Amino acid sequence: MKASEIRALNSEELLTKLEEAHEEFFNLRFRLATRQLVNHCEIPKVKKKIARMETILRERELGIK
Repeated sequence: MKASEIRALNSEELLTKLEEAHEEFFNLRFRLATRQLVNHCEIPKVKKKIARMETILRERELGIK
C-alpha cells in the first residue's frame, strides 16, 4: 500500500489493516524460523508497511496534515 492509499482510510479501517499486517509479519517470522519461507523479501516489505501505517496514525494523533 502506498501512503496515499493509507491516508484515504479512516482510523478504524487503518487500525484493522495494521492488526492484519502485524499478524502477517508474525506468520512470516514463524515460517522463517521453521524454514518454510521461500521469499525472504516479504519480511522487509511488511515491516515498511507497518511503519507507514504507524507513522500515519501518529500524524493523525498530532494533527499534522
